[in-house]
Amino acid sequence: MEMTQRQRRQDGKARLTAQDWADAALSAIGEGGIAAVAVEPLAARLGTTKGSFYWHFANRAALIEAALERWEQINTEGTISEVEAEPDPRQRIRLLFSEAITSATTNPLEVALLATATQPQVAAALRRVTERRVDYLAQLFGDLGFPEPEARRRGLLAYTTYLGHAQLAHAAPSVLPPQEHGEFTAYLDDALEVLMARQEP
Repeated sequence: MEMTQRQRRQDGKARLTAQDWADAALSAIGEGGIAAVAVEPLAARLGTTKGSFYWHFANRAALIEAALERWEQINTEGTISEVEAEPDPRQRIRLLFSEAITSATTNPLEVALLATATQPQVAAALRRVTERRVDYLAQLFGDLGFPEPEARRRGLLAYTTYLGHAQLAHAAPSVLPPQEHGEFTAYLDDALEVLMARQEP
């Protein structure tokens, strides 16, 4: 016997996972910050009820924590895993910047999180993610042959360059070079050449 539409909707609700809720919460954060994470609107977005939420999470704080862990997994560990497939360290840095800047430009999530950095859960996640990213960048510059202190400094400078670009892309995009005619690529190449250049003794 064919399932009724109501039965199919109920089955769809039953299949929602904690990850579905975390992903929906991340979308909401990107659109309206942490304040946009509210159970009833998210349930409506997912086409389910609050009961589904309470099946997976004890409260809103638990959902926010899951969403931040999901962001960390996708936008940090996932990106690092992709970049590590490239054997050449210079190309790894270029690939990392290209992916990270493209993501930050098109997705307002990171800027929204930075804007709510005083919220304790967000502050803790930003601290973990920032330390991991700067450590990885320092590792990449170390792979290029820079000694540890300088590799660390260049990793930090590279990360502040990324953050500045992300902020500008959402606050004042007109000041950034456009994608057309290779202008953005040239800008990115120039920035990376400065970051990777060795100083003359």
